[in-house]
Amino acid sequence: MRKIRVVVIDDSAYNRRTITKMLEGVENVQVVGYAADGEEGIRKIIDLKPDLVTLDLEMPRMDGFTLLRIVMNSCPTPVIIISAKSEDERVFKALELGAVDFIAKPTSRISDELLKITGDLQEKVRSVFNLKMDRILKREPLLSPEPGRKKKKPVMATPAASGKSPIQVVAIGASTGGPPALQGILSSLPGESPFAVAVSQHMPPGFTRAFAERLNRSSLFEVKEAKDGDLLLPGKALIAPGGRNLIFQQSAGDVVARVVQPSPEDRYVPSVDVMLASLAAIYGARLLAVVLTGMGNDGSKGVRAVKGAAGEVLAESEESAVVFGMPREAIATGLVDKVVPLDRMAREIIVRCGLVPDFE
Repeated sequence: MRKIRVVVIDDSAYNRRTITKMLEGVENVQVVGYAADGEEGIRKIIDLKPDLVTLDLEMPRMDGFTLLRIVMNSCPTPVIIISAKSEDERVFKALELGAVDFIAKPTSRISDELLKITGDLQEKVRSVFNLKMDRILKREPLLSPEPGRKKKKPVMATPAASGKSPIQVVAIGASTGGPPALQGILSSLPGESPFAVAVSQHMPPGFTRAFAERLNRSSLFEVKEAKDGDLLLPGKALIAPGGRNLIFQQSAGDVVARVVQPSPEDRYVPSVDVMLASLAAIYGARLLAVVLTGMGNDGSKGVRAVKGAAGEVLAESEESAVVFGMPREAIATGLVDKVVPLDRMAREIIVRCGLVPDFE
């Protein structure tokens, strides 16, 4: 197997050494260059043509955002942001500019606490073997150009008469490449919809509130980070809090969100499997599950639970997935109803929920 060649960009010499040590603990990974600021980073990327870049956002001379814009326009390269939690809003801007994923530094101070991210960093680097950079660049047009401006509400025809139970909940799972994909989908859903949305996006603690707020600004849905006790209601979307699992229970005629600690068996958190299983038990045939881009197999067990309860399942196609791991594992169950490219996913959701969109 060929080596993944990495350039590490961080203004801290300690961080550069520590990140290099973590990376070189992965088989077939080689750190080929370092940079202490964006200007030096650009030169290293152009000269060395690495397979992956790790990037700090706050740097002297040229910050990470300027570097991302130049790299994505001149020599597109997978970039993983390694950022302090205080930069949560800035992380999502970086993802919109083309970064493929991010990792939260345990502290903004120079500290050996940085070693805590070893497992997460190594796993994300391994995903680069299967990452499709061209698909990241194709996602940019799917993002709302002005997050502060609401999209015009689509004209909706009368519900299609299908004879099937109407979909009441759309449950979406995603990992690497998921934030821009989710923004593209949610910004295309009509606000006064007869269905609710629940999302489990693999994300660390401290970032999902800013993520939900960003989604809310570009969506006609009301999007918020889920809190324990929130009701699952039509026209609203609940985002699983980072580092926790989101499940649902029935209570006095309502469906209530419960934010719970993951179990030791939950390799990926928030767990898509756990969320889907809880919703399948409540909604049955009225549930539509959607598995988007991401590494690993989270969602495959949930797909079985959804189909076992007579629900429906969509999976993102390989042609658009940044990392095809999660959709591939879902499709491998043999239970996915339809495989859909990302640019047609919102329309497919609307149609399966019994509504016919008119975007003209």
